Amino acid sequence: MASDFDSQLRGVERLAHAAGRFANSPMVSRAVQYPFLRRLSYGWMKPSMSRRTYADNIDWLVAPPSDRGVLFACNHRSFFDSYLYLFALYSSGAKWPRNLCFPVRSDFFYDRPMGIAVNFAIGGGVMYPPIYRDKDKRALNEHAIDHVCDVLDHPNSMVGLHPEGKRNKGDPYKLLRAQPGIGQIVLRAKPMVVPVFVNGLSNDFFGSVRTSFLPNAKRDHSIIVVFGDPVDYDEFTNSKPRAALYKKCADKIHGAIAQCGERERELRAKIEGGEIGEDDPQWLWHKR
Repeated sequence: MASDFDSQLRGVERLAHAAGRFANSPMVSRAVQYPFLRRLSYGWMKPSMSRRTYADNIDWLVAPPSDRGVLFACNHRSFFDSYLYLFALYSSGAKWPRNLCFPVRSDFFYDRPMGIAVNFAIGGGVMYPPIYRDKDKRALNEHAIDHVCDVLDHPNSMVGLHPEGKRNKGDPYKLLRAQPGIGQIVLRAKPMVVPVFVNGLSNDFFGSVRTSFLPNAKRDHSIIVVFGDPVDYDEFTNSKPRAALYKKCADKIHGAIAQCGERERELRAKIEGGEIGEDDPQWLWHKR
């Protein structure tokens, strides 16, 4: 497979994919990537981002919720949405997410030196595998699907996907259309699917950290993570796999994310109105 990529990628892309492939190989990801995220990244995230992050319906996810991998399907507002809810799980005491996989569009993270640096400096290269939009590289996306399904076939594994496919730069509560790719992965791998809605985090990651130390950061600049209950997609599992079925499954997951969005809207109004105070136990600052 490496030679197939080498023949279709050039320069920075080839380097970025080789680095990502190495960092996410089973031995390296368990021995290096997980400790990097759990100790180093979490170590500086805890005293900063937790100050204004509120996590709803997270307690049931502290213990392993499934004997297979778990797929978290999240809305897409920033490059770091998945990283934020992983941090929320660690803050709440979850130790089971060890084999991690966060597919990402190749733009920036796999075609620019700065993207490579951000991926490894903040996430240990966990944003992998890349998804390519170029028509002459789309065949490489089959490798990405195979990799994700393989990860989900093992316990204590966690995959983060964005059904929208790209960042929603408009109204956070009006999700973009769901893409069928997540439906294909779900119906092939059959993992537990957990919908997530994240709001309040910008692409300026370090700027977001600074915001956490502003006066009234919890009330005026809260980051809210809402975890939904598992999505029941059994109605799609006995039908012949096809693109239309993948889209229907993706749309159901998309609807569950939208419901989490409505819950987030309610929580935000309560926080801004003072109904949820700074002593509420769901603020990550009060977690472990």
